[in-house]
Amino acid sequence: MKGYTPPPRMVVSNEPQPITRSITITEGISVKDLAEKLDIRAKDLISRLLSKGVFATINQTLDAELASEMARFFGADTNVITFEEQTAKEVDAAAAGEESAPETGIRPPVVTIMGHVDHGKTTLLDSIRLTNVAEGEAGGITQHIGAYKVRITDKESPAFGREIVFLDTPGHEAFTRMRSRGAKATDIVVLVVAADDGVMPQTLEAIDHAHAAEVPIIVAVNKIDKPDALPDRVKKQLADRGLMPEEWGGKTVFVDVSAKKKTNLNLLMEMICLVADLGELKATPERAATGVVLEAKLDRGRGPVATVLVQNGTLNAGDNFVVGNVYGKVRAMFDDRGAQLKTAPPSTPVEIIGMEALPQAGDQFVVVADRDKARGISEYREQKSREAALAKSSRVSLEGLAEQIKAAGTKELNVILKGDVQGSVEVITDLLTKLSNDKVRLKLLRSGVGAITETDVLLASASNAIIIGFNVRPERKAQEIAEQEKVDIRLHSIIYELQDEIKRAMTGLLEPTFKEHYQGRADVLNVFRIPKVGTVAGCRVSDGLIKRDSEVRLLRDNVQVFKGKVGSLRRFKDDASQVTNGMECGISISNYGDIKIGDVIEAFATERIAAEVIA
Repeated sequence: MKGYTPPPRMVVSNEPQPITRSITITEGISVKDLAEKLDIRAKDLISRLLSKGVFATINQTLDAELASEMARFFGADTNVITFEEQTAKEVDAAAAGEESAPETGIRPPVVTIMGHVDHGKTTLLDSIRLTNVAEGEAGGITQHIGAYKVRITDKESPAFGREIVFLDTPGHEAFTRMRSRGAKATDIVVLVVAADDGVMPQTLEAIDHAHAAEVPIIVAVNKIDKPDALPDRVKKQLADRGLMPEEWGGKTVFVDVSAKKKTNLNLLMEMICLVADLGELKATPERAATGVVLEAKLDRGRGPVATVLVQNGTLNAGDNFVVGNVYGKVRAMFDDRGAQLKTAPPSTPVEIIGMEALPQAGDQFVVVADRDKARGISEYREQKSREAALAKSSRVSLEGLAEQIKAAGTKELNVILKGDVQGSVEVITDLLTKLSNDKVRLKLLRSGVGAITETDVLLASASNAIIIGFNVRPERKAQEIAEQEKVDIRLHSIIYELQDEIKRAMTGLLEPTFKEHYQGRADVLNVFRIPKVGTVAGCRVSDGLIKRDSEVRLLRDNVQVFKGKVGSLRRFKDDASQVTNGMECGISISNYGDIKIGDVIEAFATERIAAEVIA
């Protein structure tokens, strides 16, 4: 039509708006929720995503990075929090809005019992449980779930009627694995030490784990009824390790107990209550429940079953929940004696049925009102965990340290040190302490004598540490776990090389020049001394293969005794180019004859890696 001007078409601007406000978003926020928070139409947000090459529907979840980018484009800064934090905020806001906000009550303390093998941990747990359960129930207790609540029944005790939750975790490994997932389930660690045995390697490991988790320690000196018991020697040994008894002017509570004779068990419980009171453990029973998964298993009849410690709020049968990347509904819950419960107040361990899949120990448990929201969060997390598994691990390594320093300014490098003798360990400890500077702080989590064990690797994995072995090797199982968990293990035999490597890592000049490839190992079954030939070891190859041109190291009790090359390799009377797993052979090591029955010969090859140009 002549003279008609059509109205201008609406165009979404490609210019970002100036940032004028700040919003809080959760992981896995949907397009609809983000549009509401930004106060824009969902179609505008979808068209912007489309221009970025992202095809999204209104209910689709966005990862935090993309959501933040979209928010910045529409003029909003973002603060990203986890779903658990968002739920906690909403609960707190609801409680604050109520006229009579529920008063925060004291909750029972959660105690983990740790210590060396055979020092009486299980006996102590059983004695406490049997002593403090009402008569009549004492005979038929079925310990289902590895965690239970005990009520103090001694009427003369000042703590009469108080409750304590004991976690029966299977060793330090579970404790560390849970901590590596960010769970803080334990309030107090009770360290059991046998009075007749004293401080042992696993006792020290337990102390290291408790310190790393920043949990108070109570020492229970067990087996005091034995004739050769020396409780004061235990106190002296632990005082040397930084746990000074109260009667000697320190801060650590020591209780002499006998699990077998049930001596001083009530005193131990009173001390646990006392330390708990100092920690002011609070909880709000009226709010929605949050907690942590202690363990999970697949039951043939009941499907996925999880043991959950309710840490705050009250859990009710029928509640919907999210736990890690799994969601579900509480179909039924049971206490430690197998009795079915309708409600579980704070600090109650319960066994739960009703999950869609199996969660992991240490996952955070949170009750949600909206089941669809729970499903959305769990699907988003499942997808992210799959992506993370495919992506490379972000474990700390010496090569990547310099880049992290550039990115973060100051960097803390956690180190676990194992050596062949105490003298070397002390020297290297001093050396590492002196190497700390204003850019990099070296923190020694643990040092000890002997081979690198599975526990060392788990502690390194939980604390994102590197392991330095001086003249020692990792045990086979530890090596496998280190490869699985991508833990960096550095093995050295010369202190100056170790010092240089750490220094170069700290200044960003570290280049791997040699890479070692493990080939196999052989156990020495017999030793023959042959004139004009020297010492020949009669061996059986227990893993991998041994080649004639292999480099070898001789290990005695997992400590390196000698490093050299294969002198000759024979199968029966003939020379062999290689001998594989399960076969027997004769091996001589060039220029070395001090081989003993029970030694292990480990074969490896070293590959020189070209030095990279440093920008």
